[in-house]
Amino acid sequence: MKTRITELFGIKHPIIQGGMHFVGFAEMASAVSNAGGLGIITGLTQRTPEDLAKEIARCRDMTDKPFGVNLTFLPAFTTPPYPEYIQAIIEGGVKAVETAGRSPEQYLPSLKAAGIKVIHKCTSVRHSLKAEKIGCDAVSVDGFECGGHPGEDDVPNMILLPRAAEELKIPFVASGGMADARSLVAAMALGAEGMNMGTRFIATKEAPVHENVKKALLAASELDTRLIMRSLRNTERVLDNSAVDKIVEIEREKGANVTIADIHDLVGGVYPRVMQQGEMDAGAWSCGMVAGLIHDIPTCKELIERIISEAETIIRKRLEGFLAA
Repeated sequence: MKTRITELFGIKHPIIQGGMHFVGFAEMASAVSNAGGLGIITGLTQRTPEDLAKEIARCRDMTDKPFGVNLTFLPAFTTPPYPEYIQAIIEGGVKAVETAGRSPEQYLPSLKAAGIKVIHKCTSVRHSLKAEKIGCDAVSVDGFECGGHPGEDDVPNMILLPRAAEELKIPFVASGGMADARSLVAAMALGAEGMNMGTRFIATKEAPVHENVKKALLAASELDTRLIMRSLRNTERVLDNSAVDKIVEIEREKGANVTIADIHDLVGGVYPRVMQQGEMDAGAWSCGMVAGLIHDIPTCKELIERIISEAETIIRKRLEGFLAA
């Protein structure tokens, strides 16, 4: 498939692997890129810019295909040394950056000067338009179904994607609820030029996470995620577990008086324990409703090739078959 997204990033297939905390290591990114998609290293999983530089070098040893780095811009009170992370990206020769969280505007000049293409993750049309206005090259439009932070508007992709298509001039990919060929074809029918998959890529052979995590995704249905931190206006979709039960109970009891300190131990610093050690109830971890569409653990190559092959069949045979002669 050829779209503005494949042309922009120099990739074979319009499939991007989302940046995921303690998942987006070199092993994950290189596997996706080698399969024809755009693999993404999660920048802030690396504790220092020097660590990120080493991870980029590791990834370059594993693939000669394009790959990117995710940079999530956090609130000011936890600001990492972003200029140094960006310098590591530039010096590593990376040509694609996925930004998320707060606006990347202040960092765009240095990224653009280095010839880096920037795709910003947005959960609304208004934020997508702002990303376009400040000079982002593409947008990842993130619907309410997504794992992680879906924003506060609660608009699912059946509405959000065509609204984005009505307003945007730059290309965009669909994110949230993306899992297979049906997702890709539907997203493109709604105006997207590719898709971003997060949760689905965790359930692959190359994903550098504990087997317990992959088994949990296989066992989960579309009904097994919950929203937490709504009262803090920092909503996150996570896989249900005993820690999430405690968070929901604390939020219910404290109501409008709840603070991040009340739940910190259940949401902060839990990813190494979950993703690397397999402690599935250690805390809340991001997971999309798309878990209900995960039925196997293929290699990234098998998954991407299956998606593209089945997408072509859907377009050429099933959809064309609906047209009158």
